Amino acid sequence: MFKRMRSDIQAVFDNDPAARSWFEIIFTYSGLHAIWSHRLAHAFYRRRWFTIARIISQTSRFFTGIEIHPGARIGNRLFIDHGMGVVIGETCEIGDDVVIYQGVTLGGSGKEKGKRHPTIGNNVVIGSGAKILGSFKIGDQSNIGANSVVLKEVPPESTVVGIPGKVVRLRGKPLDRLSHQLPDPVVDSMKALQSQIEELQSEIADLKGQLRRQEHVTSE
Repeated sequence: MFKRMRSDIQAVFDNDPAARSWFEIIFTYSGLHAIWSHRLAHAFYRRRWFTIARIISQTSRFFTGIEIHPGARIGNRLFIDHGMGVVIGETCEIGDDVVIYQGVTLGGSGKEKGKRHPTIGNNVVIGSGAKILGSFKIGDQSNIGANSVVLKEVPPESTVVGIPGKVVRLRGKPLDRLSHQLPDPVVDSMKALQSQIEELQSEIADLKGQLRRQEHVTSE
């Protein structure tokens, strides 16, 4: 147990340049508190003491702002940075050396029974506000962009951005020449409107030309 706790603390040092000392990490890092509380809650959950497990998880949620269902399975060295608003569902599985930022939801997409939450591979980074919804896997070494909404499986070594989430890099190579840009629905809408305006302007110019020709013929 103590070996695992030391590795959790080391994960903070490895991922947060602001971390200064073990004392500071142990007493001020809410993500670490949430993970340790979850380990206790999960132990009761596995013994089918569900009510006690939920009391522990909800108490942790009250103090940390991070909600981890006691049924979730979490690997080694998970780092939750600025974890306010993080939600991890009951059947979620998280691998080793994963980094999760604030506002992330690892949730389900419906009311189905059984496995309904995502499986997160090893060495995955999930950006602020990202939502991963459904029972599928996020491959090892993948990066999920901030505020992305992921609704389907992601292959290993991928970068995902957008709503819905789209794989824009795979194994370090861009899938298209604009993959470095985040999809922007507002910009797309403005481009569509501009195209329609140009078509209308062209049609109006044609109508004006026809009217002038008719007036010219009439005057003759």
